[in-house]
Amino acid sequence: MIVKKREIPRRILQLQALLGRLPAGHPKFNEFKEQLSKRLAGYKGEKAIDYQLSGVLEKEIFIFNDLRLKDSEKYFQIDSLILARSYIILLEIKNIKGTIYFDSKFHQLIRSLDGIESAFQDPITQSLRHKEQMKNWLKKYSFSDIPVIPLVVISNSNTLIRTASNDLNHLSDMIVNALFLPTKLQKIHQLYKRPVLTEKEMKKLLRQIKKGHIEEEFSILESFSLNKGDIQKGVKCPKCKSLPMTRVYASWLCPKCEHKAKALHLNALEDYLLLFGQEITNQKLRDFLCIDSNALATRILKSVGSSTKGSTKDRVYFLSLNQK
Repeated sequence: MIVKKREIPRRILQLQALLGRLPAGHPKFNEFKEQLSKRLAGYKGEKAIDYQLSGVLEKEIFIFNDLRLKDSEKYFQIDSLILARSYIILLEIKNIKGTIYFDSKFHQLIRSLDGIESAFQDPITQSLRHKEQMKNWLKKYSFSDIPVIPLVVISNSNTLIRTASNDLNHLSDMIVNALFLPTKLQKIHQLYKRPVLTEKEMKKLLRQIKKGHIEEEFSILESFSLNKGDIQKGVKCPKCKSLPMTRVYASWLCPKCEHKAKALHLNALEDYLLLFGQEITNQKLRDFLCIDSNALATRILKSVGSSTKGSTKDRVYFLSLNQK
C-alpha cells in the first residue's frame, strides 16, 4: 500500500520555471539546463522503481516515497521507505547508464560510458549513513527493535554492474537490479517472518512517519546566486514562448504570434511562487505580470490567494501551488 505517493520534486519544478524565464544567453543557462536533465533522469528512475513495486506484497507493506525526516542532528532524504511489521527497507535509487563499478576501497562509484570514466558519490556509503540516521530516528520514538535494511537499486535494467571479486558477496546483498527488486523483497519478507511490531505499534509508527516528513524549504535564486533582475517578467505565450503578453479585454494577447487566451496569468504566478515564494502583494503582482491596473491585480489576487495578512493598504497574499 502506498502511503506517500511520489510527486515531481519541487527542485525540478523550480529549475523548469527558472529556465523558462532566463535569457538563453545567460552565463549559467547551460549549467541549469544540465542540472535539470540530471534531476529528470533521477525522477524517471524513481518512477521506474514505483512500477516494479506495484502489487508486490501489497497487503503486507506500506510505502513512503520521497521521505524527508530529521534525526537528532540533521535531515535525511529517503527515495523510498518500505515498512512492514517485521522490518524497514530503505531504497536508494540510482538511474545511471553504461557500466558502473563499485569501488569499496576508495568508496566511490565509477561509471564508464562512451569511453569516458566519471566518478560519483558512493551510494553504498550514502545508504549505510541513511540506515544509521533512520535507526536514530526510530530510537527517538521507541521503535529501536525493528531491523533496518538498506538497498541500492539500479533503476536502469540495461546498466552493467561490476565490482571487485572479493566484494561480490558483500555488495550483492545491498545492490539490486530493478527487475530483480520484487524477488528481492519477497526474499527479505520470507527471511524476516517474526513480527516485531504489534498492530497498535504499527499504526503508531505509520502516523509518526507521516508526521515526521518535512518538505525542504529552498530558495533557488539564493542557492544559485541569482538576482531578481535576472528573471524575465510577464505572462509567457504558450505557443511561441515569448513574453510579455499583453492584457486585452479579459484575455492575454501575444504581440509576436497573436495567440490569445484567458487565465494564462496562473502559469506566470506558478513561476512566481516557485522562484520567489508564496508571499506577494498587489504591487509585486503588477510588476511581475507587467500590468498597470490596481483593480485587476486585486481581482487576480483574490482569486488565487489562499490567505492574507495585513490591512487593505499593505495586504500580503499567500499563493498556493497548482492553481491551474
